[in-house]
Amino acid sequence: MRSEQEVNKAIERYSDMVRRLCLIHLKNYADTEDIFQTVFLKYVLRSVSFESEEHEKAWFIRVTINACKDLIKSFFRSHTISLDEIMEQPVHLPADHREVLEAVLSLPQKYREVVYLHYFEEYTAPQIGRILGKNVNTVYTLLTRSKHMLREKLGGDEYEE
Repeated sequence: MRSEQEVNKAIERYSDMVRRLCLIHLKNYADTEDIFQTVFLKYVLRSVSFESEEHEKAWFIRVTINACKDLIKSFFRSHTISLDEIMEQPVHLPADHREVLEAVLSLPQKYREVVYLHYFEEYTAPQIGRILGKNVNTVYTLLTRSKHMLREKLGGDEYEE
């Protein structure tokens, strides 16, 4: 079991990333908090040492994604409707940010994952391939396709880099 100091340091370092990953996959704040607790509980109980900070970060990403997938596949989740779907709560973001966020969230999951890891966590395609267990060329293809999808959803060339 890890020390309180180690756990606090990890929470400080990775909490935002874990929450963002959960929100991208689950689109639900309550489920995000549940998975957040699950991920950090696994960290507390797991006594494996990491080779580097990068290895530790990749572990958090992998465990978070797997926990989200497990929740999505669960019987309970597939037979309920979230309150968020019933009562859409307004998001407090500038209009252009909201539009981009909605466009990214509307992408199929395999595209959301690579977009998040590439643009928000600043991983390279080879790193994303290792984290997700995908071929690097597959990651490049997913990134290219997601850019085209986003460009179509957001109105063309005005959002190009």
